[in-house]
Amino acid sequence: MSAIPHTTRSRGYVPHWEGDHATYFITFRLADSLPRDLLDRLRQERNSLHRACSPGFQPASGDQARASKLRAILQKAEQALDCGLGAFYLSDPRIAKIVADSIRHFHGQRYCLWAWCIMPNHVHLVFSPLGEHTLESVLHTWKSFSALQANRLLGRTGHFWQREYFDHLVRNQASLLRISSYVLENPQKAGLVNWPWVEVLL
Repeated sequence: MSAIPHTTRSRGYVPHWEGDHATYFITFRLADSLPRDLLDRLRQERNSLHRACSPGFQPASGDQARASKLRAILQKAEQALDCGLGAFYLSDPRIAKIVADSIRHFHGQRYCLWAWCIMPNHVHLVFSPLGEHTLESVLHTWKSFSALQANRLLGRTGHFWQREYFDHLVRNQASLLRISSYVLENPQKAGLVNWPWVEVLL
């Protein structure tokens, strides 16, 4: 996999990167799985990072420092997710199956899955959109369908998934292998024994 040209846009808490025929590492999570103060800190840093990533912008040292700060915050977010905050709806096999089925449904048609893992309160995915399908349109399909089915099964209403998600553009083969290994090992590192909701398709 060679380096991938990309464009950037911003929606919600963190910038999103998109490229032609790109591969993405995505994390989306249950609505209550991260503490509000952490989400507020992500929001505060969004504009600085978005400006630093704009085409033709020459980052000053302060902007580089803010980008480093955001990376540190995102690492804390991952740690918070693995600690299992909030509801654990995805630990229910019925709910996990709904999410897994939605993820796999259009594999080979709208996107190519490389790796995925459903954790108790969040989901990791590595995938490449196909044809005219985009990162955002694919995610919308997964999240809207699974939220509707899960809420119906649980007898609840309201937001099931957090609106925002984290994404990372996978730039080369080495990165793809490294990230896929992280996805595969995530349940074990979180202490989940014989966890069935994980797959690598490389």
